[in-house]
Amino acid sequence: MCRSTDPKVEWLVTSFLRTWLVSLMLVVLAALSTSVQAADWLPTVFPEADAVGEPIEEPPVLPVLRDGEVVGHVFETNDIAPIPAYSGHPVNMRVGLTLEGRITGVEVLEHSEPIMLVGIPETVLDDFVEQYTGKSVRQKVRVGLSRQRREGYEHVDAISGATVTVVVMGEGIMRSARQVARGLGILEGGVAEPATVREDVFEEASWETLLEEGAVGHLHLTRGQVDEAFIGTDAEGVDTAPEGREDETFIDLYFAYLNVPTVGRNLLGERQFEQLMEGLAEGEHALAIMANGRYSFKGSGFVRGGIYDRILVHHGGRSDQFTDSDMRRLWGVEAEGAPRLSERDIFILREEARFDPGLPWELELLVRRQVGALDTEFVGFATELKVPERFLEIPEPVADAMLEDDEASPLWVSVWEDRVLHIVVLGAGLGVLTFILMFQDWLAKRPRLLHTLRYSFLVYTVVFIGWYALAQLSVVNIFTFANALFTDFQWSTFLMDPMMFILWSFVAVTLLLWGRGVYCGWLCPFGAMQELISAVALKLKVPQFELPFALHERLWALKYIILLALFAVSLQSMGQAEVYAEVEPFKTAVLLKFQREWGFVLYAVLLLVISAFNHKFYCRYVCPLGAGLAIPARIRLFDWLRRHKECGKPCQICANECHIQAIHPDGRINPNECHYCLDCQITYHDDRKCPPMVVQRKKREKATRLSSKVAESRRIPATEVPGDGA
Repeated sequence: MCRSTDPKVEWLVTSFLRTWLVSLMLVVLAALSTSVQAADWLPTVFPEADAVGEPIEEPPVLPVLRDGEVVGHVFETNDIAPIPAYSGHPVNMRVGLTLEGRITGVEVLEHSEPIMLVGIPETVLDDFVEQYTGKSVRQKVRVGLSRQRREGYEHVDAISGATVTVVVMGEGIMRSARQVARGLGILEGGVAEPATVREDVFEEASWETLLEEGAVGHLHLTRGQVDEAFIGTDAEGVDTAPEGREDETFIDLYFAYLNVPTVGRNLLGERQFEQLMEGLAEGEHALAIMANGRYSFKGSGFVRGGIYDRILVHHGGRSDQFTDSDMRRLWGVEAEGAPRLSERDIFILREEARFDPGLPWELELLVRRQVGALDTEFVGFATELKVPERFLEIPEPVADAMLEDDEASPLWVSVWEDRVLHIVVLGAGLGVLTFILMFQDWLAKRPRLLHTLRYSFLVYTVVFIGWYALAQLSVVNIFTFANALFTDFQWSTFLMDPMMFILWSFVAVTLLLWGRGVYCGWLCPFGAMQELISAVALKLKVPQFELPFALHERLWALKYIILLALFAVSLQSMGQAEVYAEVEPFKTAVLLKFQREWGFVLYAVLLLVISAFNHKFYCRYVCPLGAGLAIPARIRLFDWLRRHKECGKPCQICANECHIQAIHPDGRINPNECHYCLDCQITYHDDRKCPPMVVQRKKREKATRLSSKVAESRRIPATEVPGDGA
């Protein structure tokens, strides 16, 4: 007899089996999918592996196998050490790492970098990350910071125009690789205590003894050696030694660590040594640098508050330079047998340098040669010095502590340190511009001087700010800043590019004080290109075509419409907005120096050509950056541009002469369109051209003439006195 099954029970069993089968199929498909994906990327990041294993949660890595054995791990940098790049978002990369801590390959997965989205091909990015293949997590790897290759350092080439991006990428690769290596036990973390000087140890020693022991370092260069070092560079053949004089001394340089009594007391003498030590704060270290020869390690171009840019101290993974506040005069070398040294000084390493006298350190001498108005080539010559251990208390070493110390300081700090020269030159330029703006009335009365300063500054803007420092601001920067405010704002993101940060800070201040014209008229490289082309065109009497003011006034709005459209797109997709922002020709003309696809080059060149016939056409009608700066500039605090009550009523001289057409027929200056060229201020003070000033001049001259006539009428004529006669 058969019993019928309960329908509810049957439904439950059937549902369970169906769910189990579906789950099983999903697991199988996922496994197959993983295998397919692994087959796609595995040869790129780990060529020696043939399969992947089960993921590990801590650290978040994926083991890779060869013949069933684990040979390494693969991870994504965003899972380990996400570092925001220029766009405000990290660049995600897949990295392969062997069991010994060596990188097998890197693949870029995702990025939002503006410079890379349009303009620089992805193959260039692939070539950059390929440089990290074979690097060890125990190595110091730096991006494009020095031509000098020193033991313990590895240098990789940067991408022109995208230095900030690749510095962040390089740091992301190495930092995440080290964290994974520590998590897997490949590296042992820790913090090393620096060595301390044994102040109770002192031995009398001559100059020769200190040299033989290595307590005093020595670098001797001939002119021929220096000439050989420049072979293959742009400075080859510059300032070379005459034939037969190659063996002449270029520099004979000595250096020493003075905190050690045996070194400091013997070199300085008792009194000078005691004074030096009393003046040092805790954690500070004194180095003596002394030399003879035709080349000065300080340099003749050093200015107060500047940096001694010919000497570098490399220690513990850091590089330090000295300023004028770090230098002390070394009055004489007291050690027996010491040579007469024409140049001798003491330099102080401050506490923040974290100098460890127990580690070997290097003094690097940079030899510079001028190859252009702004360009120099340099080569470095480094010599190592290690303080004899009997003079020190050295703690037990901790594995890989140097790597920990290297990662302790923010990444942007090293970027600023490596671009000190750029920062100094930019600061000097902004200082000059501030002087011009503050004393514009005085300069306006001296038109020749003002025009010389202005056109010289425009050349500086194009050559240095634009083509050399690649510091062209963009509307993309505004969108990036706005996006950061609404997401995860971090100052470190904007500090990654010191030139852009300084420029934006300066622009923010000038917007409040003078309006948008300071940047548009003085600091924009593409605007400066147009201005210079227009000036040459006027000199050559090229016909100028100006739009009627009524039409011109309505076309002003076009750039604001473009700005709003780009901003709307950025709210949806930042990447898409960066593509559409190519309406700006800045990337083509400035960052990439016209080295780009012909369509972009044609667009940029066409705008420059138009500027020869219509002054700064792009700036007036198209530029979304100018529109973006004009909006906050409406809250400026002062009106610096002077006007007469007669301006525009009826006088139209300034309005007719304003190349940018920023002066209304009624005499008002539109600060949203003014580029602050100061031509109207020159006219304002010109008593030969400006009608109100002409009237004042004539009144003065008339008053002077009347005064002269009155004085003449009051003059008593001289009476001839008759002579006595003969």
